[in-house]
Amino acid sequence: MKHPDFDVVIVGGGHAGVEAADAARRTGARTALVTLRREDLGVMSCNPAIGGLGKGHLVREIDALGGIMGRAADASGIQYRLLNRRKGAAVQGPRTQSDRALYAAAIRNHVAEADGLTLIEAEVADLIVRDNRACGVVLADGSEVPANAVVLTTGTFLRGIIHIGDRKIEGGRMGDRPSVALANRMENLGLPLGRLKTGTPPRLAGKSINWDILQEQQADEDPTFFSFLTTKVHARQIACGITHTNAHTHDIIQKNLGRSAMYGGMIGGIGPRYCPSIEDKVVRFADKDSHQIFLEPEGLTTDVVYPNGISTSLPEDVQHDYVHSIVGLERAEILQPGYAIEYDFVDPTSLSDQLELRVLGGLHLAGQINGTTGYEEAAAQGLVAGLSAARQSLGLDPVTFSRRESYIGVMIDDLVTRGVAEPYRMFTSRAEYRLSLRADNADARLTPIGLSLGIIDDTRKQVFEAKMERLEKGRALLNSVTATPKEAQAVGITVNSDGKRRTGMELLAFPDLDIADLARISPEVSGLDCETASQLKIEATYATYVARQQKDAEALNRDEAKQIPQDFPYGEVVGLSNELRGKLTRVRPSTLGQAGRIDGMTPAALALILTKLRQLDRISA
Repeated sequence: MKHPDFDVVIVGGGHAGVEAADAARRTGARTALVTLRREDLGVMSCNPAIGGLGKGHLVREIDALGGIMGRAADASGIQYRLLNRRKGAAVQGPRTQSDRALYAAAIRNHVAEADGLTLIEAEVADLIVRDNRACGVVLADGSEVPANAVVLTTGTFLRGIIHIGDRKIEGGRMGDRPSVALANRMENLGLPLGRLKTGTPPRLAGKSINWDILQEQQADEDPTFFSFLTTKVHARQIACGITHTNAHTHDIIQKNLGRSAMYGGMIGGIGPRYCPSIEDKVVRFADKDSHQIFLEPEGLTTDVVYPNGISTSLPEDVQHDYVHSIVGLERAEILQPGYAIEYDFVDPTSLSDQLELRVLGGLHLAGQINGTTGYEEAAAQGLVAGLSAARQSLGLDPVTFSRRESYIGVMIDDLVTRGVAEPYRMFTSRAEYRLSLRADNADARLTPIGLSLGIIDDTRKQVFEAKMERLEKGRALLNSVTATPKEAQAVGITVNSDGKRRTGMELLAFPDLDIADLARISPEVSGLDCETASQLKIEATYATYVARQQKDAEALNRDEAKQIPQDFPYGEVVGLSNELRGKLTRVRPSTLGQAGRIDGMTPAALALILTKLRQLDRISA
């Protein structure tokens, strides 16, 4: 079968793949998305939930750049919750439990209606490589799909092996065969491959759970949406149940650790530290006799429940025993056993900040193939890889996301600079500029970039510009309102008696003040809509801290932003250790700041590189 030429071909229809394909086609590239089955688009292989701490920030940023995930999450959200609600906005994370079927339907519908995107149902068996450059893929039937650039988003499918106790099943996820031919091809290309693992809990039948004796967790009454375009809840909201493991549960697991695929030596891959299996929890936290479990329904029209907190690779009979030892689950029916899955990944330090392999031009990687875990991390990488591949294919300048302007930039920089020792997961603590990288202002930070790249549609542009106009008018109004301490105190607003006249924005920074309080000084302030008032309150709260952070960043940026040529002679830098020479030569950082984030880098070594850079500048001048 002859396939037409494309600018970009995407391999894999998971979260990374669909975002990559959508970003590429919005850039104007002729795009092909190759997946085994159309029904696989938008499948949530593990927990049907989106967002969380750090992860929710990523989804907001994807949406701000015109991506799909935020809208699909809102189309399917059945339990919205804002995590860290009692803390500051910088570390709050939106999350929702999604209806698995509604989420997949939203993704499939979007792909079906997307202009400039061709869906091909097939298995990719090989890459077309000419002159050390990827220029298309070969399908299992031998046909070729030529393209100027390729994006691989293979998830857990590269030589994937499912483990349930001592049972091994070849598969990319339960019920799907692995990608072996493509993994072998990548190995033959000399790419630096490793093995990681992740896991999933047993799925339970909801009707067999004793919900009456369990604690309920309700959805938020005032939901925080993921997409800046969403204005209302689309699906019925539900409650989740909460239960706990107990000493008997732990005793069952402890006695059977030798039968666990991980603890029995059947798995060599490293698992995620921040999403451990129940075996990990029992071993690593031996002093705890209880671990929390969230019983999360997988949808409104299904009886399947996801017991979040007890992922496992123990044999099925042990899973039955420990599940039935838990309060409320004494008669729980296991619909699908939990399992661990082990798979190949590529060392992400072999990638540029465009997520392109340095040793094989035109080949971009996104998602779990780069050593990450989670739908949100995968989707954000997909957006970057699709955008980068498309712009490269069309002869446009590359785009780099800075860690100062986005969590996307933080993640990409972490991956390509530091690599991974375990599956990478996003947290707010990874972002040194998190006070300004909030979920609430993702559109203000990134939508202008999307507009400049031509990847934002007219609807989003109009919504964004109207919002920015309301905020600008609101700031102007609040800055026109002023009051001395005496004037503020006269209307019941408590401020220090320092004689300083403050603007409305400065007063709004006080913790206990809101727009309603300021309206006692100037009644016209009460005309601000709720969304604008809430956003201005957040801005006012963080204004002083962000200004200080910005000042520090500008000072740091003077040296950090200094470019390092790709052919920089690290071997000529006297005093640099052989270990650092090797890491720098492999990673090839593009700036001095990126070099500073390489594992093991010291201030002294950075000074040596900076001295050599200045020496080369003088020679070239």
